[in-house]
Amino acid sequence: MRRNRPIHPLPLRITHWLNAIAIITLIGSGWEIYDASPFLPFTFPQWATIGQWLGGAIAWHLAAIWLLMLNGLAYLVWGTASGHFRRKLLPVTPRAVLRDVWAALRLRLPHEVGAYNAVQRLLYLGVIALGLLAVLSGLAVWKPVQLWLLSDLFGGFFDSRVVHFVAMAGISAFLIVHVLLVALVPRVLPAMITGGRLPAPLTQTTEAAE
Repeated sequence: MRRNRPIHPLPLRITHWLNAIAIITLIGSGWEIYDASPFLPFTFPQWATIGQWLGGAIAWHLAAIWLLMLNGLAYLVWGTASGHFRRKLLPVTPRAVLRDVWAALRLRLPHEVGAYNAVQRLLYLGVIALGLLAVLSGLAVWKPVQLWLLSDLFGGFFDSRVVHFVAMAGISAFLIVHVLLVALVPRVLPAMITGGRLPAPLTQTTEAAE
């Protein structure tokens, strides 16, 4: 017996696009907040920021962080309960990552629709960790007095701000790589919008391709 299963289930698609909206809003508004008090010898161009002024940027930032936290929590609960993380993102071994990096450098890395290679698994796990770090350090920056334990964990207000900036820089780098990979393999995009269909037998092999 065979049945068609979606390449990307509906909960994954919904949380993916909501996360995209939240993260892009957070990055743009965060750049405007940074520009109000830069701690590095550069600022971001006004056209790349969201909010136009500090107060507006903070309002956008707070709205987007609530969206990210609620949507991210839903994604983590669904991914754990459904077995998505276990099937799609685990295991990740150094040997597998090095093998796939070497294959990618030689342009010999195969891309299977509905399956993640070791490099993709590492990147997705990494961006989840960066997202958690960005949220925690952002809370330490937002409420350094009320959440003083969290602020002290990151080394104080300024260090919390640096950690937050580095985490968001890592997420921005992930987005750039992610978009470039989609541009190189555009056939993967429609399935993230419609879900796509992948004929699959009810076997262990099929379940791994969910």
